[in-house]
Amino acid sequence: MKKLIPIIILSFLTACQQERLEDKQSSFELKATSSEYLTASALPVVTVSGNITTNTTWSGVIEIDGIVTVKDGATLTILPGTYIKAKPKGIAEPSGMLIINKTGKINAVGTENQPIIFTSYKLLDGSEDTIGAAGDFGGLIILGDALTNTPSTTTIEGLFGPDYYYGGTNQNHNAGILKYVRIEFGGAEIYPNTIHEINGLTLAGVGSGTTIDHIQVSYGKDDSFEFYGGNVNASNLISFAPDDDNFDFNNGYTGTITCALALADYNSTHSLSGTVNDSHGIELDNNIDGTSTALVTHPVINNLTIIGVWKSTMGEKYGNGIYVRRNGRLTLNNAVVTGYPIGIKVEGTGSVLSSGSNYNTIQVHGFITSVIGAGTAGIPMLNLSTGLSASVWGMNQPYFNEGGWNISPRNCGNFQGLWTKYNFSILE
Repeated sequence: MKKLIPIIILSFLTACQQERLEDKQSSFELKATSSEYLTASALPVVTVSGNITTNTTWSGVIEIDGIVTVKDGATLTILPGTYIKAKPKGIAEPSGMLIINKTGKINAVGTENQPIIFTSYKLLDGSEDTIGAAGDFGGLIILGDALTNTPSTTTIEGLFGPDYYYGGTNQNHNAGILKYVRIEFGGAEIYPNTIHEINGLTLAGVGSGTTIDHIQVSYGKDDSFEFYGGNVNASNLISFAPDDDNFDFNNGYTGTITCALALADYNSTHSLSGTVNDSHGIELDNNIDGTSTALVTHPVINNLTIIGVWKSTMGEKYGNGIYVRRNGRLTLNNAVVTGYPIGIKVEGTGSVLSSGSNYNTIQVHGFITSVIGAGTAGIPMLNLSTGLSASVWGMNQPYFNEGGWNISPRNCGNFQGLWTKYNFSILE
């Protein structure tokens, strides 16, 4: 008999719309539902669909039916301990997605003990045997009107119409607060075989007035985090086991990321570009065409830890620890990259690891090559390595699949704290 471990859930009352629930199966198998989700699955479910145009508060268990868009000056408040899942959909129908458009706001402030959790509906169906799958939750998308290097009538990939435009001239744009939030089994294929690039958390044209702090995105169908332009700063980020990239920057993003972890699980799914492994720690482009623009994609990343896999045979599923290309630029300080075939790769005219980086604080391992490309020659040889086994660079045991996982002393964001989750198996 399995034991259920109770968790604290806030009161479950919300003024929303209809209630319905159905189930859908997936062939992607991961791990069984943990008991905390079984406890939450006993709570009443409130189903939400359509637009949110007045101030609204969510708590308990919320089911998103299709695309839910916060707009027209409304603020969506999500209380600590709330679970949000998607209503299962058929082929060519969007899974549950929450979108904060340029005129809306989100106030989702969880706590260390009660994070806000966007997760698979399969983990909340009351069954000990159901498993989560990448793409079970469509994703969280926040749109803003800060600067990008694309037209302000650009929409997020896969969505159409002015409700989904992003970018403008307001660098102080404030979309609200995300704090102590987990997004699990996210990503969407809105139109299979045509458009399939909805990420766990998408931030497009989001400005510096927005707070993004203590966010974990796990087992996503595409990227964990994608930044399309804007200058929002973010801190204490965890990307765990995405199908594609951990962090993706493009379209003129110029914010600062402070304290971030990318962590691989070689049992997750892995994307391909043709026949080439396409799963990177960071992928950074100025724009999709690689054209030169007045506003260049150029994030500053401080205190970054990218952990791939321990052995080179496992690393064949991955691409580059950091991949800067298509006229993109990166300033990097206090970084460890290990367990990818190539540690840091800078490719193409105009792409560069900026001379503003503190090279003496960058430590890089690659199974094949540690660094290659413009700006990487400044990294001291003492901070580079290659080989069949990855370097731990002074960490206790940073590789997730090798047992006893512990990245101390690089645990800057309380990455193994109560708010995080890495094991979705049943607790005996």
